Amino acid sequence: MLKSKTFVKKTRSGGIMKIVREHYLRDDIWCGSEVCTECKQEETVLQKDTYIESNLCSFPHYLLPDTNIVLSQIDILEDPLIKNVIILQTVLQEVRHRSAPIYKRLKDILHDKEKHFYTFTNEHHRETYIEREQGESANDRNDRAIRISTKWLKVVLLTNDRGNKEKAEEFGLLTYRCKKQHTSVTSVPQDETAVLNEITSSKVLFPEHLPLSRIQSGIKSGTFQQGTFRASRDNYLEATVFVHGEGDDSTEVLIQGLQNLNRAVHQDLVAVEILPLNQWVAPSSVVLQDEGPKEDDVTEEEEEAELKSGPSGAASRKPTGRVVGIIKRNWRPFCGMLFLSQIKEATRHLFTPADRRIPRIRIETRQAATLAGQRIMVAVDGWPKHSRYPNGHFVRSLGSAGDKETETEVLLLEHDVPHQDFSQAVLSFLPKMPWNITEEDMAVREDLRNLTVCSVDPPGCTDIDDALHCRDLPNGNQEVGVHIADVSHFIRPGNAMDLEAANRGTTVYLTGRRIDMVPELLSSNLCSLRSSVERLAFSCIWEINDKAEIVKTRFTKSVINSKASLTYAEAQMRIDDANMNDDTTKSLRGLNRLAKILKKRRIEKGALTLSSPEVRFHIDSETHDPIDLQTKELKETNSMVEEFMLLANISVAQKIYDEFSECALLRKHPAPPPSNYDILNKAAKSKDMVIHTDSAKALADSLDAAQVDGFPYFNTLLRILATRCMMQAVYFCSGMDSDFHHYGLASPIYTHFTSPIRRYSDIIVHRLLAVAIGADSTYPDLMDKHKQSALCNNLNYRHKMAQYAQRASVAYHTQLFFKSRGILNEEGFILFVRKNAIIVLIPKFGLEGTVFFENKDKPSPKLIFNEEVPSLTVEGHSFNMFDKVKVTISLDASNVQHQKIRMSLVEPVISGVSVAPSEPEPEVKRAKLDR
Repeated sequence: MLKSKTFVKKTRSGGIMKIVREHYLRDDIWCGSEVCTECKQEETVLQKDTYIESNLCSFPHYLLPDTNIVLSQIDILEDPLIKNVIILQTVLQEVRHRSAPIYKRLKDILHDKEKHFYTFTNEHHRETYIEREQGESANDRNDRAIRISTKWLKVVLLTNDRGNKEKAEEFGLLTYRCKKQHTSVTSVPQDETAVLNEITSSKVLFPEHLPLSRIQSGIKSGTFQQGTFRASRDNYLEATVFVHGEGDDSTEVLIQGLQNLNRAVHQDLVAVEILPLNQWVAPSSVVLQDEGPKEDDVTEEEEEAELKSGPSGAASRKPTGRVVGIIKRNWRPFCGMLFLSQIKEATRHLFTPADRRIPRIRIETRQAATLAGQRIMVAVDGWPKHSRYPNGHFVRSLGSAGDKETETEVLLLEHDVPHQDFSQAVLSFLPKMPWNITEEDMAVREDLRNLTVCSVDPPGCTDIDDALHCRDLPNGNQEVGVHIADVSHFIRPGNAMDLEAANRGTTVYLTGRRIDMVPELLSSNLCSLRSSVERLAFSCIWEINDKAEIVKTRFTKSVINSKASLTYAEAQMRIDDANMNDDTTKSLRGLNRLAKILKKRRIEKGALTLSSPEVRFHIDSETHDPIDLQTKELKETNSMVEEFMLLANISVAQKIYDEFSECALLRKHPAPPPSNYDILNKAAKSKDMVIHTDSAKALADSLDAAQVDGFPYFNTLLRILATRCMMQAVYFCSGMDSDFHHYGLASPIYTHFTSPIRRYSDIIVHRLLAVAIGADSTYPDLMDKHKQSALCNNLNYRHKMAQYAQRASVAYHTQLFFKSRGILNEEGFILFVRKNAIIVLIPKFGLEGTVFFENKDKPSPKLIFNEEVPSLTVEGHSFNMFDKVKVTISLDASNVQHQKIRMSLVEPVISGVSVAPSEPEPEVKRAKLDR
């Protein structure tokens, strides 16, 4: 049968061309099914015995998907369980024009003989071909063609188009939506159906994000607030949004529940709506981790039944809100591991990030078997409102999970630590070797090589930033000098080395590895103030009287020759050994005597002396594995060096601010808001004590007075808690802020000057000081307060991430240590009490871990939680903060992605209690003087 269309067309030359299009229709195109007895077909594709059965249809049937089903649900069609499907020629042509990648995947399915997919050429069959009617759109014509073919073939039509479905049912066709039909399939195992349901779900799980225009108008009117979304490590159903305000008006908005979190990811900039006061809640006191993949049809009520928000008292409730839109995504490639689908030959899998604050990500890959057991990187593409998890794609493999090099690479990538080798452009600005101090250098510097200068540092330190000297003056006073490596002499503004150092911001110290801010030739050689070599320095020199009062201060570029590079222990032994009276030892004793007076005076002014467990690993020289773990012991010499570094930083801060009031780079430590002290006050109250937090001085005095007879470690525990209450110290530009105060040091002004080898902030401060004393010239960016402020933001970020990376490295090496040590029993103290767990500190190892009192596999014991004390009663036994307990410590390596330190209770013995694995607290703040 021949159909033809004739029309005329005007050519470019003005002539008329007659065009005839012929369309042949046939009656010998077969349906392709073994079941059919009418078609005279020699070969068939659709099988007789394996066509799909489901609860929706009481009879066996074949499926015919429309174009939109193919475009949106190609993953389902690719699944090995889905066989014997008819693809119309109309559908195939539409897919080809609308999506080349999906068309290629569909062709691959059609060529796979095991899938038994059949292409029916309906556009050339006499019974199924239709012409487009007048006024009918091409899309409507194709939908009608699909319905005509479905009726002739007598199969089930799959469509998610409501209009098409209604017309098909009016036409007498059996029609289902993809989700409904798929979940009814009886031949699919239950566990596989659960995974596939995540793919086919079209249920809206999350509210629609508002458009940016509405968000902007809402923020302007005060209806919405904007802030940074911070997911909780301990509870995946909870987060906070830090809303920046004017001055001290910054607030944290609590977000609880999946729908209120509304697809925000950690560090996104979001818009939130504050809920009415009667809907405010308290932060959850339960430790709740997302332990496994969940289906898209899990209801919010089912999931959030686990949430257990805190007490309902008005005093405990916090401003609570919901995310209404995303202002700016902060997505990056995430490290983690693949959670393989339970479906054989499936291409869609769930990726579990290493960072528990990041949700699982659904990716599509055909190399899942190869990637199993590998650490990989995945990028997020989007997060549809009907999906429990965001969608993403595989980026690259990092190596085998558990391999030390791979785990270190993951650690550095996750904390955004620049660790690539220095480029040739950077290295080209290094001085040519051999390098020597020139006569030109000596002409503009003070020669201090005759002074008895020495450095005091941790063992193995090669990047020696600072050295000191102390000598008697004829008038009875003493001269004390702090000499700092003159890094700014080697790194000039604006060159490639300067830009790289500014980007890195800081040197990162991992266990057994150091990621330098500047090339090693500078950090460990030319800038390092090693003994018995001449080095360039920037010196801060005071004349100090016998009461440690500063008589005079001066700053100078200098040349020094250190007489000794000592460790803290070596310096302490010199001071304590009465038989040693050489010039270096005398200098150390003078420094130590003055440091004690300075520290006493500083504490009297309100400076805080806090505490936090820090550990040191002893590393095997061959395997580089930890063979011993112990808390660091601080000596008088640690404090001696700290005091003079603090004094130098304060002196320099005042000098550069006096000279450059608008562009001085300073460092401040904000006072914590009163709510930060809640846990500290509760802990003190449990021991019938009162901690005053009106000022740093009041807090310091209260901590000094907090003593419990027979419990000497109580004061240390209290100071550890006080450390957790503190705010983060930050860099800022003096012209962009009015609050300069450093709360922890009780100093009105402060900066960083003493570590330019490992901190870029100190290089900028050196440049400012050099200009102030006429030792160097300025440049535009140095005097631009806006550029200084932007630089400070990067430095604050790099400094914070370096701290987190260091703690993660300690946690990883702690796991390696316990892996080799097996099971240990140790005494510890309860640091925090939760609704379902206690967090225990092991002083011997500086280690924290969680002992859970709930186990999903066994009946839970009776738990009574008291938020006010706080305490947790388990089967009649009460656990309070600072109680002594005995625990078993071991490594649980059952989950390669998240290996855990397992802590289980030994004493006191609680009958019926079953404990679960725990992992160390990830964000232990280290209490160091901010030198």
